[in-house]
Amino acid sequence: MTRADLPTPVLLVEQSRLRDNLAAMQATADADDVTLRPHVKTHKSVALARRQRERGAEGLTVATVKEAETFVDAGFEDVRVAYPVTGRDKHEQLRALRDDATLSFTVDTPAGAVQASAIYAERGTPVDVLIEVDVGHGRCGVHWSDDAAAITLAQHVASLPGLRLAGILTHAGQAYNGPSEDETEAEALRRASRHERDRMLSLASTLREAANVPVTPGDFDISVGSTPTMAAFDNAEHDGFRVTEIRPGNYVMHDAMQVALGAASLADCALTVLTTVVSTQTKPDGTHQAFVDAGKKVFTTDTGSGTNGYGVALADADTMQPHPGVQVDHLSEEHGWLTVSGDANLTVGDRLRIVPNHACVTVANQDQLHVVDVDRVVDTWTVDARGG
Repeated sequence: MTRADLPTPVLLVEQSRLRDNLAAMQATADADDVTLRPHVKTHKSVALARRQRERGAEGLTVATVKEAETFVDAGFEDVRVAYPVTGRDKHEQLRALRDDATLSFTVDTPAGAVQASAIYAERGTPVDVLIEVDVGHGRCGVHWSDDAAAITLAQHVASLPGLRLAGILTHAGQAYNGPSEDETEAEALRRASRHERDRMLSLASTLREAANVPVTPGDFDISVGSTPTMAAFDNAEHDGFRVTEIRPGNYVMHDAMQVALGAASLADCALTVLTTVVSTQTKPDGTHQAFVDAGKKVFTTDTGSGTNGYGVALADADTMQPHPGVQVDHLSEEHGWLTVSGDANLTVGDRLRIVPNHACVTVANQDQLHVVDVDRVVDTWTVDARGG
């Protein structure tokens, strides 16, 4: 089967680029003496997770209980939920998985810790819990500079039956903000990565000095994530502590947001959307437009620092050359709206490959990934954890 045999819209994963991405991140982990625990929310695919494990990844990161169930059922034995799990129903679902796998999750409030304790205290073996830390993103987590709050929560978790304080975890989502006015993209990535690392190491040191908080270097996880910060990651030691694991997810595919941030090049982007031109129109103002059969339900309206429109249309997908005369500037549910200029000439029936802005959302909206080697379709993978 070739690409021409596939109905559109469809997701293509270029096999060689995927292999290179897997190898590059594993090399980063090995060079910095950290465990690579990849976040599978990007691909939700058992087949792809197995390839990450074959490359040397140890354990998986998930965002939801459904993802945890999917990958434990597929035989993965070490799964970390990088999310403050709440609700008795969800904790009971996780508890049921512990017969087949090592499970861990995060808390960032005393109420969340108490809720978890009420479930896991009923079992003899405590569950590993990591305190979520906000190192600048502003979402969930104890703020990295609030020593009193972090110590109080750590003491609280350590005192509760059914829980074992296993470490601290963060996601430096502020890396997606891009550079400030006086920075280059590379400088912004280095800054975000340095802040992520140093703020976590400093907090670990602070917790070790607190009473009734069992924190020992070498037996305390310091977990960081974010594909952009991994592009500039460099481990370091502070008071005996080092980062112990990294949890990037997007790196397997990369996307237009990573390219705009300087964390990847278009040549690194393994995921593209193959789509067909269904209409061409010249509007009253003289604007030339083409419409393709992939809209919001395939792409995403996510944009980020430095992005231009809702994806990058390719003039040559084999060499990943962007199309200078095609702009993906609007999306409706089933249509991608392209503005066509210059020498670009699209006609009904033409096929385009477009790098999406955000690979994670694009994959989550589809049932399958078609792995291609240039023009040949070599495999088809199910998006197994779709819908959760």
